[in-house]
Amino acid sequence: MLLSITDLHIQFEAEGHITRAVEGVSLSVDRGQVLGLVGESGCGKTATAMSVPRLLPSPPARITRGRALFDGQDLLSLPLPELRRLRGARLGVVFQDPMSSLSPLHRIGRQLEETLLLHRQISAAAARALALDWLGRVGIPDPAARALAYPHELSGGMQQRVMIAIGLILEPDLVIADEPTTALDVTIQAQVLNLMRRLHRKNSGLLLITHDMGVVSQMATHIAVMYAGQIVEQAPAAEFFARPLHPYSSALLAAIPSASTRGQRLKAIPGQVPAAGQFPGGCRFHDRCPVARPACAHNAPELTPCGSRLVRCPYATGDTPA
Repeated sequence: MLLSITDLHIQFEAEGHITRAVEGVSLSVDRGQVLGLVGESGCGKTATAMSVPRLLPSPPARITRGRALFDGQDLLSLPLPELRRLRGARLGVVFQDPMSSLSPLHRIGRQLEETLLLHRQISAAAARALALDWLGRVGIPDPAARALAYPHELSGGMQQRVMIAIGLILEPDLVIADEPTTALDVTIQAQVLNLMRRLHRKNSGLLLITHDMGVVSQMATHIAVMYAGQIVEQAPAAEFFARPLHPYSSALLAAIPSASTRGQRLKAIPGQVPAAGQFPGGCRFHDRCPVARPACAHNAPELTPCGSRLVRCPYATGDTPA
């Protein structure tokens, strides 16, 4: 297994208060797989993903329990110098917001070259040539001219392409892409997804974090659904989209607009994700669940096997909520 996260717990500490944001998350990504980690904003997806390369600011974040084995090495206990050698080289990250991730003080070309010079024994001229090559690979026209531009001189779609180039330029074994199409218009979003699909290598893994079920349906081979800091369902993508089992999964899919629902009112999920540290007792989804039973408010369900998948609901039927 390329990446194996086991029993991950993350909390945030501020002004003497402890907020438990992620509790007991276990996930895995193998070579050739694309794992879509989905759920509404605030479910803990980004905290989970950014804990793998240990990019959560500490303080206030603290990983209190768990392991993240990357090719057999526990990244959560790895000495920082060794972890830095893995970041970028074997573990790539495509961040959510390129405007806050790209340096506004350095030209685009320089930022790609820096990644190469840090991790490879390569001349400055060779790094420059490879940076231009990758700008072309991600579909940026006139790479030589764009390499001299600053981030603010590029459109949002171009900035995101640059982020993808930085994340993939060393052809890492695992790529973590956190909402790579957020804030992009539909046309640019489709181009970025096609780009990532084309550049994803068969012997590498991709962890794709998103709240957009349409995006994950195009990309993922496997799905993990997250709600209120916990995984509530894991399944192969084909089985998940054919018949989701957890009521939250069903509700997410029912909220996706399609040609068959044109002109109809979309099925929204009532309420909102509880804030971290304010999770309800029992099943954390029970107060929004259309099929909840009285016991759901008191009994906290475990993530249990159900055929080829895992589901955190003893009453899971796969029926789409009305």
